[in-house]
Amino acid sequence: MPYLSEIQHRTVIEPNGDEVGKLADVAVVPQGQFPAAQWAILATRNGEKVLRWADLAPEIGHFRLRSRLANTPDQQLPAEALRLARDLLDKQIVDTHGAKVVRVNDLQLSEVEGQLRLVGADVGMRGIFRRIGAERLAERAAGIVGRKLPRGIIPWHLVEPLQSADAAVRLTVPHAKLALLHPADIADIVEEMTADERVAVFEQLDAETAAEALAEVEPEMQAAIVSDLDEERAADILEEMDPDEAADLLQDLPEERREELVELMEKEEKQDVEELLTYAEDSAGGIMTTDYVALAGGLTAAQAIDELRVRKPDPQLTYYLYVVDDEGRLEGVISLRDLVVAPPETKLTAAMDPHVLKVEAETPKEEVASLIAKYDLLALPVVDARRKLLGTVTVDDVVELMLPRGWKKRSLRSIAR
Repeated sequence: MPYLSEIQHRTVIEPNGDEVGKLADVAVVPQGQFPAAQWAILATRNGEKVLRWADLAPEIGHFRLRSRLANTPDQQLPAEALRLARDLLDKQIVDTHGAKVVRVNDLQLSEVEGQLRLVGADVGMRGIFRRIGAERLAERAAGIVGRKLPRGIIPWHLVEPLQSADAAVRLTVPHAKLALLHPADIADIVEEMTADERVAVFEQLDAETAAEALAEVEPEMQAAIVSDLDEERAADILEEMDPDEAADLLQDLPEERREELVELMEKEEKQDVEELLTYAEDSAGGIMTTDYVALAGGLTAAQAIDELRVRKPDPQLTYYLYVVDDEGRLEGVISLRDLVVAPPETKLTAAMDPHVLKVEAETPKEEVASLIAKYDLLALPVVDARRKLLGTVTVDDVVELMLPRGWKKRSLRSIAR
């Protein structure tokens, strides 16, 4: 298969054999798995000239114009077009399969159904050697020591461009492939980007995906990203985050920026975050989340199941279902299993366990961690002096206490993989 480095700078001749310039670049519209070459950019003595790729006929060692240059119409590149040499060579791309940022050393092309197409990015050392004309020498050197020169080709449909000479062009490239990755993988990728590239990604991801990815980013970088984003966009992302994670992030921002973002949040999310920000960081209130499932004690088992169907809570919130009275005071806890197997007409107050372990909001976080570890709990309810349910501290919050801040996500990610 040919590579861009093997055809770039080749001589271009007219039908009569007169040399009129050299092939400077090839342009594509980055659509589909393997974009077709649509334009050729020639370097002529009068400057650059853009032609249709079909106006050239490849021959051994050079290209021949199908008609005289003067008779070949000039073309205009659309805004979304990518010039392969200018916009991709030596630029960074995201390998959406390996979830990493890599540098393009060459581009692999192929004739597919009569069209020259961009099929891969060479990110290995072989691409560098090829561009300087030393690929065969490097192969021989590797063979002397009993090795093969590795190939580092990433199929084009698995990559996402990050840079170009023109920022306006770069930002028109959709990040659809990047958005399909796991949020933890997106976080790994954006941590390798420049500040401008990170902002571009978080501006284009949908708010929910952006929130999930931001929650996986190192705390210091979280604050930097939110500081660089437009205020409205930052507030939208914060609204999609778990309240405790949003509050932790806001604590790392300058007070003025924090207040601006909180004011822009929707009323319900704003109230949750403002409440969490009132507690000391080293207390149960400071590490709790206000996302939990509370059910009225007067409900029957059947009514409670119906309510869960309506609410559609996140799966992790259904490990413990808290039972409260009319004033929101914690009365007990019931597991999802016990709720399902209970006779439909049974009141929750009769089916629940009234002996629920709980802590007050001012309880030191080390004591909370000790209780969760001692009793092997997934979550621990937090109440005020009147026993009103305020939130829960989950086991992942306790893991964070046991590791230096920012290591939790990396450690759990490694285990998950």
